[in-house]
Amino acid sequence: MIYRHFNAPSHAFSQFSHEIIRHPRLSSDAVRLLTWQLSLPRDARESLSATARRARIGGCAFTRAKRQLKEEGFVHERRVQGAGGRWVTQQLVSSTPLTSDAAAKLLARTPLPGCTDRVTPQVVPSPRKPAAGPPTTPATDGHPDKDLKEDTPNLPAEPAEAVDEPASAPAPAPAPAPSGGTPTSPHLEDARALVGALPLLSPALRHIPPGMRDELARLAARWLDAGHSSADVHERVLRGLPGAGTPVHRPGGLVRHLLRDVPPRTLPAPPPPAPTRIRLSVRLEGTRECTGHHTQPMLFRPLADENLCAECATPTPNEPMPMPERDHVHTPS
Repeated sequence: MIYRHFNAPSHAFSQFSHEIIRHPRLSSDAVRLLTWQLSLPRDARESLSATARRARIGGCAFTRAKRQLKEEGFVHERRVQGAGGRWVTQQLVSSTPLTSDAAAKLLARTPLPGCTDRVTPQVVPSPRKPAAGPPTTPATDGHPDKDLKEDTPNLPAEPAEAVDEPASAPAPAPAPAPSGGTPTSPHLEDARALVGALPLLSPALRHIPPGMRDELARLAARWLDAGHSSADVHERVLRGLPGAGTPVHRPGGLVRHLLRDVPPRTLPAPPPPAPTRIRLSVRLEGTRECTGHHTQPMLFRPLADENLCAECATPTPNEPMPMPERDHVHTPS
């Protein structure tokens, strides 16, 4: 059980709504910053950062507390131009949430230091004084009347004698260049997908800044335009990574360095041509050339594995038949 004892102060106190102290979306630093500002005198011009230093609120905690107060409508800011052209940041702290329109009306009634007007001069451009005379376009083509032979190294060609010729038709206007002055690569979408898959290749490429992905995609598109494949680009990046254990502090700059130069694509050597084989007709399939004595080549169809045709294999009547080889048997004398 908890007991509370409260004595109302007789002086030096401020009245705050319970909604500020019990606000569910304001941190303790945001509540302390807001209540400190509301406890200052009405003519005090202490900034929020100065209050944070006096309240010993750190830089990150102050940034988070200020963002919460602005989101809930307790703090409003705007940039205005004061006397002498100097820019000033106005801050409005309120005890109740205000809309942007209501805060702008309150700030408009607050004069800046050094200004006598009740209405703060806003960033409205002053009316420009028009030039005297009608607007004219700058002269184009031709040369000035000054003698160019004084200090011009490359003199223009001497004009030829005037000849009465019919006026030629005006030259057609050049085709408009694509936006940005450089043609768009047809492989840009594939290059974006290629760059998006780089973090999957190595843990060292997981922290590529998102702002560099368009630049890396344009570099990868140059590789694809030159005929390289996505595997060639990934292989180039993997070969350029340092060894295991070496940290990569700027992976985006490393990939940009590796893809800056596009090497020429090396095509694989064509396979050697297969030896040409003379295809015989269907009638001559299975025939063989006789190795005997013929005036012209003699083809025959062998029955087994013989190399002589039937004519060469048959002995002539005047030629003795070859005797079969017999084993010599030595008989005792």
